[in-house]
Amino acid sequence: MRYLSGDEEKKAVEYITKATDVARNATCERSKCGSVIVQLDEIIGSGFNSPPQDLESQRRCSYSKDSYHKKVTDKTCCVHAEQRAIMDALRKNPDKLSGSRLYFIRLDDDGTPSKAGEPYCTICSKMALDVGIAEFVLWHEKGVCVYDTKEYNELSFQFGKSGENSTVPSVGRLAGSPHNSD
Repeated sequence: MRYLSGDEEKKAVEYITKATDVARNATCERSKCGSVIVQLDEIIGSGFNSPPQDLESQRRCSYSKDSYHKKVTDKTCCVHAEQRAIMDALRKNPDKLSGSRLYFIRLDDDGTPSKAGEPYCTICSKMALDVGIAEFVLWHEKGVCVYDTKEYNELSFQFGKSGENSTVPSVGRLAGSPHNSD
């Protein structure tokens, strides 16, 4: 993983801002998230979290995660933003996915972008790796961080083993971001 700086960071912030706009469409009642997938400075897929096909009959947002059987491994209530962005890219630009970069953002209860913790979603990390996405981008407390997707997948499987945020280094700061709290 590495933190971005200069023009590369500025461009990443633009894509995080676009993912923020996408997240505003999320209908999940637990969390509002957005993702965009970029290849050669073109957004090739985008997605937000909501029930499958946005069907109310498929909404599980109010279900307790403890109410599911232990064999139900995905206890999230909605299709993830990353999953939906990957499916969007597979439909519209399947030949452009290999080597692309996925940007992810979560909004707080007020609709403001939230800084991410360490990677933890093994469903999305495996899916991104499987379709050939090269890099995964999160906005951390210390700046915009790019992960090789293989590394992101490994870190997702290690989540919580050494304490939360144990793999997120403290480096730099997201200068000039429209999302800074100060």
